[in-house]
Amino acid sequence: MYAWMTLVVFGGVFSCLFLIKQGLLFDSNYSLIYLGGGVVFLPIMMYLTVWILPGFMPGKVLLSIVPKENGIVQYKKKTVLIKDIRNIDLVRNPLNLINDIVIESFNGDKLKIRTYNLLDDIDYEIVVDKYIYPYLTETAKEVWDRKVNLEKLQRIAKYERGHKNFD
Repeated sequence: MYAWMTLVVFGGVFSCLFLIKQGLLFDSNYSLIYLGGGVVFLPIMMYLTVWILPGFMPGKVLLSIVPKENGIVQYKKKTVLIKDIRNIDLVRNPLNLINDIVIESFNGDKLKIRTYNLLDDIDYEIVVDKYIYPYLTETAKEVWDRKVNLEKLQRIAKYERGHKNFD
């Protein structure tokens, strides 16, 4: 996902700058379209770049999972016991278009984990199903079972619940 994010974000910025440069040369009948497109999309691409840049820090750990009976999910200095998780969901933030993992506990606390779009939907479902699901309470397992499509995971990623999958 690092390669895709680099291509989209930095490629978009450089493309806008290239369009502005070509538009300012006025060598083509389309120079005004080039200039307009570059000027319109450059602020959007710069905005997305500023939001996604922290995800490119080397060695960045999105979250840590300790999968056992009294396991935890840890993000920065915050921890949540796996058995206290009521709901876990991947939510797209409409302002910056970055996916966040939102963990709700039984006592009403919410933990938002920014993914910087480095964790795709399929990988997120596999990680939760493999490392968190076995230690959830029965009600939380029912909620997760309604969200996850195991047939799609089997078809796309060759993942089966309960089997050792070696990637």
